[in-house]
Amino acid sequence: MTARSQAPVDTVPRGAYVNLILAALGFLLTAWAWGLISPLSAVYKQQLGLTSLQQSILVAVPVLVGSLGRIPVGALTDVLGARKVLPAIALLTILPVLALSVAGDSYPAMLVVGFFLGLGGTPFAAAIPHGNGWFPPAKRGFALGVIGMGMGGTAIAALLTKPMREIGPNAQFYLCAIVLAIYGVVAWLVLRDPPGRTVPSEPFSHRFTEAARMPMTWPLSGLYAVTFGGYVSFAVYLVTYLQSQYGLEQGDASLKAAGFTLVAVLFRPPGGWLSDRIGAAKVLCGCLAVLAAMAAWQAFAPPLYPWATLTFLVMAAMLGAGAGAVFSLVAQVVPGPKVGAVTGIVGAMGGLGGFVPPLVMGAVYGATGSYTLGLLALAVVALAALAYSWTQRDRRPAVAGH
Repeated sequence: MTARSQAPVDTVPRGAYVNLILAALGFLLTAWAWGLISPLSAVYKQQLGLTSLQQSILVAVPVLVGSLGRIPVGALTDVLGARKVLPAIALLTILPVLALSVAGDSYPAMLVVGFFLGLGGTPFAAAIPHGNGWFPPAKRGFALGVIGMGMGGTAIAALLTKPMREIGPNAQFYLCAIVLAIYGVVAWLVLRDPPGRTVPSEPFSHRFTEAARMPMTWPLSGLYAVTFGGYVSFAVYLVTYLQSQYGLEQGDASLKAAGFTLVAVLFRPPGGWLSDRIGAAKVLCGCLAVLAAMAAWQAFAPPLYPWATLTFLVMAAMLGAGAGAVFSLVAQVVPGPKVGAVTGIVGAMGGLGGFVPPLVMGAVYGATGSYTLGLLALAVVALAALAYSWTQRDRRPAVAGH
């Protein structure tokens, strides 16, 4: 039995909050890098003469790589620990960030850079097990909610796009690289492994297979693909949508996209907090019902002020709270030693849920000149997830780690 399992259930080890903040900050900063292309997609579309589908692919490639990359990063974290993995990813992400400054004249080059920029989306799979290890089961919902707020890094990318481009076309890339370098050094010096952390003796293939066979892994993955995936979809595509649907300038569209991201990020911890009190499935039912209604309403392109603006803000809140509820459920139903492996799978599927919709939206808009069918599809998917969540609303999961 480890020292951590012998400690009182509500005891937080010394240094836990420092490590939590550093883990969340690492995810925040790499997510900033991860989201650098999206706010500039319209610029690249015009500059490179791209179709709507090509533009969507450019935006979606980092999302796909960042999502699938969470599986091996989760496995590496189990072996090496987040103390090594988080600063290493931050430092390696500097390379594709700087490459953005020279790749903007070539679509193939941008796709290659976008592929490697996907590395910035993977630290989620390192930060979640790290926070989970530092906090007792009774307080893991809070810890995972704080780490989940790291997705706000995409809002930083959107907010800084206009002011930094006024300084220079590559100014934000250079700033992001500098900040990542500073974080990488600080994290390497300050981060510590959770007390009682053990290196798994089984090979990754065995741990992955065990996690994949757990009854709740794939339902949780599906729910996260709808909630977090929906959030990621809008985080990377909302600028394009607002420019195409409502004719906004890039600066205004980026500001609104940042607002969407901020609302989703702020509502994630309350989603987890409320789940601890009334049940994650009940929270998901409410979030998904409202999401489906808002998506169906937005499919008919109501006026931007105030209706579409309010609609997107409500959708952001529901997606953020819903994502928080899903990971509250992960922390409750998954045994502590398996959280890393399950997080890799669920996080990957959630990210993949953000990869497909931008492609669908781009293809639908290119074929019909309208986003109606794409938004109606989101409403249908939300209703399907609601139907499953409804069957789980009386579930009383065991506490993780017991």
